[in-house]
Amino acid sequence: MKVIHDPADLHAGSRPVCAAIGVFDGVHLGHQRVLLQTIADAAQCHALSVAVTFDRHPNSVVAPDSVPPMIYPPARNLEVIASLGIDAACVIRFDSGFSRISGEHFVRQLAGAFRPLKSVSVGRGFMFGYRRSGDVALLQRLGGELGFTIHALPDVELAGQPVSSTRIREAVRAGDFAAAGQMLGRPYSLRGPVIEGQHIGRKLGFPTANIDVTGLLVPPTGVYVACARAGTAAWRAAVNIGHRPTVQSADPQIHVEAHLLDFDGDLGGQELDLTLLKKLRDEQKFPSAEALRAQITRDVEQARKYPQMPHSK
Repeated sequence: MKVIHDPADLHAGSRPVCAAIGVFDGVHLGHQRVLLQTIADAAQCHALSVAVTFDRHPNSVVAPDSVPPMIYPPARNLEVIASLGIDAACVIRFDSGFSRISGEHFVRQLAGAFRPLKSVSVGRGFMFGYRRSGDVALLQRLGGELGFTIHALPDVELAGQPVSSTRIREAVRAGDFAAAGQMLGRPYSLRGPVIEGQHIGRKLGFPTANIDVTGLLVPPTGVYVACARAGTAAWRAAVNIGHRPTVQSADPQIHVEAHLLDFDGDLGGQELDLTLLKKLRDEQKFPSAEALRAQITRDVEQARKYPQMPHSK
């Protein structure tokens, strides 16, 4: 999949374009419906299918006090979009200047760059542009004028409720990874780059990979058995999510640390993907480092015995 950051850089030649527009955080079942409609449109008219999305959540600019944590980092969202078969993704930088562009101006810009624009697919409730001036009605009006078709697709429903990024966040915060996975259409996982830690796990005899989860949705604190993946390699892992109460007091920062079973190496700088399989216990404060070490030993043995290693998607 080709990735661009300005619609004018698509260089489609004489081929028409079919576009899907959205934030696409998590690329859940509802997003997939929109993207697959675009792929189907493109196949019908021998066009390029393009996902138009943004490099950050729009609220980070227009409503910084209410920015939701991202389900996936941007690179993971693009990876899933590519797996669906989209030809290109246009990742627009959402800054203060872009936030002041009206919905109509944005659509006219896209239509001018993606000439000819054959179709646009969005969710039925999609709103965009300065002060949410763009909606499906505007797209339909401009489509009639500029010659493109509009697909305003209804929500996908599970258990009688619409699938949404908000519902997925609620499920993850509740530790209901099965429900989150159903809505995502793949097992829920937490992904981030491996960063330098304080080597506390190594001192206890259990070296860990420390994951940077800044800005990301994080599950409830506790110790989990997980499947850890970096590239094509996979390991069973014991993962601690929490504040390290035994070794560090009054630390407001959430730490995510994974001890990979039967691994001896350095993953620094690589992306580590953690599919959480089962919660083993709550985080707790131990009276000593020796007591903590003994409990980690038991945690690792439980993780080693866990039978399931899911396939990635």
